[in-house]
Formats: sequence, structure tokens, C-alpha cells
Amino acid sequence: MEQETTAIAEDIILEGSISVKAALQAGRREIFEILTDGRKSDRNRNYILNLARHKQIKITETTQETISSLAGGCSHGGIVARVGEREYQDEEAVLSAPVPFLALLEGVEDPYNFGGALRSLYAAGVTGVFVPQRNWCSAAGLVTKASAGASEFVDIVAVSQWDEVLTKAKERGIRILCATRKDAKSVYESDLTGPILLVFGGEMRGISSKIMKYSDGNLFLPYGNDFRNALSANSAAAVFSFEAFRQRSREK
Repeated sequence: MEQETTAIAEDIILEGSISVKAALQAGRREIFEILTDGRKSDRNRNYILNLARHKQIKITETTQETISSLAGGCSHGGIVARVGEREYQDEEAVLSAPVPFLALLEGVEDPYNFGGALRSLYAAGVTGVFVPQRNWCSAAGLVTKASAGASEFVDIVAVSQWDEVLTKAKERGIRILCATRKDAKSVYESDLTGPILLVFGGEMRGISSKIMKYSDGNLFLPYGNDFRNALSANSAAAVFSFEAFRQRSREK
């Protein structure tokens, strides 16, 4: 292993074995270097380092203090990676899946909420996620960590023009279903099988009118108490997508 190096300011830092392993396995971003605490050794770390060697990625043994300074905290478990930007997927490929089970996240600004939503959606079997085109690089480490690595695996399409994408979706027979209470039907009484696109907005502003105009139906989640506020995008994505997964599983 090579001796200590320093990260370039522009590099993205992924911290912890789950994030680093996901980036290695998914192969959707360039990995420049993996830095590990030379005093630590465990099965998971050994797997990561062996995979990195197979991919001919630079490995550097360094100190816990150096790793903490790069990670900006102490929850890294003694391993971080310097990486480049994540590759995004092509909208045509995502829309052309055999039976699209898609999601759209609009106005979700908090990286923990965003990452948690991606984690739930990927676990429920979503085949692609549409997000607004923006620079997530500064928060990539937080998103990857919050998603437990799911953000590296799920197909993500960064969109600049919603009209174009949503028009294409409807032309392909994909139903656009928006998570909002106005003129809505309970998610548990709705058909979530077949080609669908579930739309989730941020808690503050919800789903914009430019997306709502394409809705084929609105869905709401019944509450157990008289609670007037929306769930986080993470929580809503989990409930709605797993109800879709339940219904879709019965059809197989």
C-alpha cells in the first residue's frame, strides 16, 4: 500500500464502508483513491480493499486523524474514498423499461431526506428516479451515506425540462400518480400495478403546478390521528413505494 496523500479540494469524499463499497460495486463514478486506517482490519474492509486492488484503485494507509479531517466527522469507521461525480442515466433507457416502476422527487433539498427517499425507493424495487438537474456534489457524501449506498445503484435521471420527460412518459402509457391530498384517493384503494411514475414533493412547497398538470391521479395516505402536516419525502416514498411493491408482487 502507498503512503499518505492529501485530497484535492474538488474531490468528493465518501465515508464509511457502506458508501465506499457501494461506489466500488456500482461503478457509476470514478474512484481516485481509498484511504484506510492501517490499524484496522475486518472482513468487510478486506473485501473493499481486495475489490479496489482488482479494479487497480490506489489504496493509502493513513491515520484515523487524517481520515477524520477528510470526512469532516468521526462516523467513517476508518475508511473513506476520494471520488468523482456520479454518472446519471439516460431518460430514454429508464422510460423504456419493460414495466416501468418510476419515481420523481421534486423540491427535496435536505440531503438526508433525499438520500433516505432513494434508499426506500430502491429497496421497494423502483426502476428509475427522476430528479431536478442540480449540483449535488457538495452533498454527495451525505446522500450516499443516508441512502445506505442505494444512491449509487438506483438509476437516476437529472431533468432540466419536466414537460419533455412527462410527455414522453404519458406517450408510453406510464400513469403519473402524485402524492398530494387534493382530489386524492387513498393509496391503499388505488391501483399501483403496471407502468407508473410516483411523484413526491418537498414538505414546504409540495408538488409544483407544472408537474401536477400531468397527473393521472392523486394519492393520499390515511393518518391514524388528526395530523395536518405532510410526512417527509423519505417517509412518504417508503409507504407509497412499498404499497406499490406489495400490489405488484401479487401479479407475478
